[in-house]
Amino acid sequence: MSREVLVVGSKVKNYMREKEVKTSGDLVEALSEKVYAMLDEAVTRAKENKRSTVRPCDL
Repeated sequence: MSREVLVVGSKVKNYMREKEVKTSGDLVEALSEKVYAMLDEAVTRAKENKRSTVRPCDL
């Protein structure tokens, strides 16, 4: 099951170009999966602290 990509591919590629490296075709999807994982962990932490608001400190 494919999930929606959460990052802007063109922005990622531009950033990497500025760093003078190339990007593989599947980098954006892999980065998006990392973002999903980070957000899932942040949600868990917020709920463990009895909050319904995810804050930067939850990351």
